[in-house]
Amino acid sequence: MNKIGIQFRRYFFTGLALIMPVVVTLYVLIALFRFVDNILGRFINFYLQEALGFYIPGIGFILFFLVIIFTGFLAVHFFGRNVFPALERWFSRLPFIRQVYPSVKKIFNFVFTQDRAIFKKVVMVEYPRKGIYSLGFVVNDGLKELQDVIGEEMVNVFIPSTPVP
Repeated sequence: MNKIGIQFRRYFFTGLALIMPVVVTLYVLIALFRFVDNILGRFINFYLQEALGFYIPGIGFILFFLVIIFTGFLAVHFFGRNVFPALERWFSRLPFIRQVYPSVKKIFNFVFTQDRAIFKKVVMVEYPRKGIYSLGFVVNDGLKELQDVIGEEMVNVFIPSTPVP
């Protein structure tokens, strides 16, 4: 391949590597917006079109988030301790849902909870025996009680190993 062809190929793949993440991100966001907007917006806009002669794009999206906020408000202030856990237990017993729901709930709890472990830095740890080092990730500071007993600074380290690559 000649020099112009090599440069052209380099420019093409560099441009592709820069543009594709933006395009895919925009596509996913637009698809998500349309999906959420169609959940409630389809019915409301049908009524608005029939009764008033116009429709409001995005109204389903706005209502969807208002429903989420209202549900969160009810969970925190009124029903959070009794009603929602009972509904969740009932919901978890339904066929097929009991296989899917726990996994989805764990993912959402991990993503949205404040007290999850976050990898703070990468370290080398002498593991599994002396003279052999493994890559590890500091997830949080060590237990204060343990540090007081031992008298040394301690940290919690996650060491990925099989079957957790």
